[in-house]
Amino acid sequence: MSHLSLVALVVKEYDPAIDFFVRILGFELVEDVPSLTNDGRPKRWVVVRPPGAATGILIARADGEEQERIVGNQFAGRVGFFLHVDDFGSTYERMGAAGVAFVRPPRTETYGQVAVFLDIAGNKWDLLGPAPKA
Repeated sequence: MSHLSLVALVVKEYDPAIDFFVRILGFELVEDVPSLTNDGRPKRWVVVRPPGAATGILIARADGEEQERIVGNQFAGRVGFFLHVDDFGSTYERMGAAGVAFVRPPRTETYGQVAVFLDIAGNKWDLLGPAPKA
């Protein structure tokens, strides 16, 4: 069976992005190894993912002006990532206490609870959790 293994996220620098995903969001650092660009310049191959998840994020440092321009706007201002959590309330509180910028407050929808936050690069994410028990 096929599955989506990685999605790339372009950032300004590797280490602040790793810190954000691992320390603040609680992702695992799966890989951080030296690599080379197509033309032989050094770079890193950095992968993070939520614990137990099959799909990870390839953290890619912007290489050149064109890539630098899209940092924080990879999805043209739309939400581009959707992070599902089991305990919405405590995750929301923990992320807020860690300084994560929420651009839309929590609300309840038919599919559950949702709040929109910004990642280290400025891209929008939905934090999603189950609907509160009645």
